[in-house]
Amino acid sequence: MKWIHARFLFVALVVLLAQPHSVPAQTSLTWSQIRERFEAANPTLKAAQSNIDESRAAEITAFLRPNPNLTGTLDQIAPFAAQPSPDGSGRDVYRPFANALPSGSIGYLHERQHKRELRLESAKQATGIAESSYADQERALLFNLRNAFVETLQAKAVLKNARENLDYWDRELEVNRKRVRAGDLAQVDLDRLELQRVQFESDFETATVNLRTAKIQLLTLLNERTLLDRFDVTGAYDFADQTMPLEELRNAALEARPDLKAAAQSVEMAKTNYRLAVSNGSADPTFSVDFARNPPIPAYFGVSVSIPLRIFDRNQGEKARTQIDIGRNERLRDATTAQVFSDVDSAYATLAGTLNLLRPYRDKYLKLAENNRNRISFAYQNGGASLLDYLDAEKTYRDTRLAYLNLIGSYLTAAAQMNMAAGREVIP
Repeated sequence: MKWIHARFLFVALVVLLAQPHSVPAQTSLTWSQIRERFEAANPTLKAAQSNIDESRAAEITAFLRPNPNLTGTLDQIAPFAAQPSPDGSGRDVYRPFANALPSGSIGYLHERQHKRELRLESAKQATGIAESSYADQERALLFNLRNAFVETLQAKAVLKNARENLDYWDRELEVNRKRVRAGDLAQVDLDRLELQRVQFESDFETATVNLRTAKIQLLTLLNERTLLDRFDVTGAYDFADQTMPLEELRNAALEARPDLKAAAQSVEMAKTNYRLAVSNGSADPTFSVDFARNPPIPAYFGVSVSIPLRIFDRNQGEKARTQIDIGRNERLRDATTAQVFSDVDSAYATLAGTLNLLRPYRDKYLKLAENNRNRISFAYQNGGASLLDYLDAEKTYRDTRLAYLNLIGSYLTAAAQMNMAAGREVIP
């Protein structure tokens, strides 16, 4: 019985060890998921977000009221005077506060010409500029993220193409080995075909390394530490034949570009700062209430107003500076507008040029290269073409297919550049 029991345990152990180990499933993320993770975890964006929070905190400071001033006074203290004793003994008593007069006052500075409101308005406009600057920084980072995403898709497509070419060549080699065994092909020709496989293996390994490198760059932007074997992306690796008209793209950029919005907001804030400078040049009165006692008066109070005399305008330099700053920001806004048009036009030209190359590849050259390879392969197997013709046809097909895949990658990069130029996704 012990022997049967031991044998049963041994068989169970062998069956358990033979079971395949569970491998964590690979995560394939779409572009929208990649973007959500990026916006939630990228440290650069998180740091830029704090600028907005700091600007909002400055709004609180800008709208604070001045604190009132409380002044207390104790006058007529006689530290070296002696007073007669109140009991009539004739002795002098040290009483320095016998004739002291206490008094106090409360004063409040009243800010005229809407100084607080203008400070708050300027601070809110600064917050708006910070938000637009954050959106512009996010736009640039999203362009880098989209490029890394496209590079990963491109590396996957190139790797798939390299694997298909390697599999195809292995099938061709198997056919030609049979020809050698049948005496229909010389061994030296087979050796040359076998040596050609090195190029296919090199293409496959290079594509594998490029894919891993692209994934590493994408994970760096996402600030993730996921293992490469568990991380993947998915998306359509193709191109759209039609694009929006150039005029529509320009209008979309004028409406959505955050840097242009920030430039316009800077002009408005400069105008507000000029109005604040004019307001700061006005005199602010200080209203005070004082109270005291002065025997035989037991207590009294009074009011006063203190107004600075504006004999000299001590704010004229700030007025001139803020007025000049308005013109400077207007020029910067015009320069940003010109840059927006330049970015859109350049991206459109790149996109249109890439499409002009992709269309003939898709409609003509890919099919022509594949048909030419298949015909020469058939002719070579039947003795109607030379080995050099066969190798040249195979190389031409491989180069044409690789050029087409790289052109799609160039198109997707140009589409990302167009989205960046327009300030929003005009090409999904």
